[in-house]
Amino acid sequence: MSKRYDNYIGGQWVAGSDYSRNINPSDLSDAIGEYAKADAAQVDQAIAAARAAFPAWSISGIQARSDALDKVGSEILARRQELGELLAREEGKTLPEAIGEVTRAGNIFKFFAGECLRLNGEIVPSVRPGVSVEVTREPLGVIGLITPWNFPIAIPAWKIAPALAYGNCVVFKPADLVPGSAWALAEIISRAGFPEGVFNLVMGSGRLVGEAMVGDKRVDGISFTGSVGVGRGIAAACVARGAKVQLEMGGKNPQIVLDDADLKVAVELAVQSAFYSTGQRCTASSRLIVTAGIHDRFVEAMAARMASIKVGHALKAGTDIGPVVSQAQLEQDLRYIEIGRGEGAELIAGGGLVSCDTEGYFLAPTLFTNSSAEMRISREEIFGPVANVVRVADYEAALAMANDTEFGLSAGICTSSLKYANHFKRHAQAGMVMVNLPTAGVDYHVPFGGRKGSSYGPREQGRYAAEFYTTVKTSYIG
Repeated sequence: MSKRYDNYIGGQWVAGSDYSRNINPSDLSDAIGEYAKADAAQVDQAIAAARAAFPAWSISGIQARSDALDKVGSEILARRQELGELLAREEGKTLPEAIGEVTRAGNIFKFFAGECLRLNGEIVPSVRPGVSVEVTREPLGVIGLITPWNFPIAIPAWKIAPALAYGNCVVFKPADLVPGSAWALAEIISRAGFPEGVFNLVMGSGRLVGEAMVGDKRVDGISFTGSVGVGRGIAAACVARGAKVQLEMGGKNPQIVLDDADLKVAVELAVQSAFYSTGQRCTASSRLIVTAGIHDRFVEAMAARMASIKVGHALKAGTDIGPVVSQAQLEQDLRYIEIGRGEGAELIAGGGLVSCDTEGYFLAPTLFTNSSAEMRISREEIFGPVANVVRVADYEAALAMANDTEFGLSAGICTSSLKYANHFKRHAQAGMVMVNLPTAGVDYHVPFGGRKGSSYGPREQGRYAAEFYTTVKTSYIG
């Protein structure tokens, strides 16, 4: 029987009402373990524990907070190989990518350990003589955190660390599909010195655990990363009861390649943007918008480069791209490949399953050409290793097409022209712009987030995280 892993509520490990098996997408015979599924009563207990812990924690000493967060970060970094192997095993990222994600998580905790000591406010004069004004930040309260499966330790880290750093208490629900990394992170947090109830882990389905958190008036804010449909439902529920909400949702990120681009650079960043992490990144680029003068050479070079990409077991040395995360996601990717064919796009690479030594969800990176901006494969987020190339006349047409989307997370351009690079930085309707870099790949100490349908509410990461996890108070002193 597989080892069982419990929820963490009020400083205690608590058995679930049921358990689900965590399966390795690189090897379907490999079960990582059985992870607890919380019921409504356990969600209620977790929220109650967080609410009870908040008064003392919210005014606790900043050095104690900093020390606890730093301890978490140090242990993550010391165990990055072990935790990276766990992440690769349960989610399907290649081992180097997984270790990189774990390293990022450790650095995030250490960054916010420092932010505890950098809390600041303002003292300003009033317009009334003899009166001064203080502007300070205070913790929001109990925060419900709901995270996705594609970054199972980094995204939890960039929500949990600032929440705790600013004096909030946390109820954390990871993705039901990949609970292993989240549980390992919770276990590290449980030994770092936080008082009972400050941090709680409730694993289980979004329909039960997530909805219970979102609807509970004792939860002061919800930070969610996931699908557009679920995010919009969370926003409506939070606004209806006056809770603060932060959403990171989908993307259909454009990567422009201009005639003056370095072809080798353009191909490599397109491959990185579209296919690495199996395309399962909200910042991935599945829209490659290429001007006419370089289009044919770019397509030929892309096909040649894709032929050298090694698809295989995430833990195997030499693997460039691991499996799709699940059977359901694989079926979605294959449906979109058929949609692209049906819409008249030309399939020039990939499009089918890959046979490996183990049974898993292996899909060849797939590229369409002769596509248009109106096709579904150009407009809808696929979330897999599937991309399409759209030919345009010039930069102006490329920019217009890049902005012609309901999303606005990340946008990239490959060019040797400073004029076009600067214009694109200003006029791309995205929260993050990449010049001669992949659309995927961001730093942990600067803000992360998008525009339009991609994001709602304050930015995540860096010092901008304070905008969500704190509330501003203005005090007048006579």
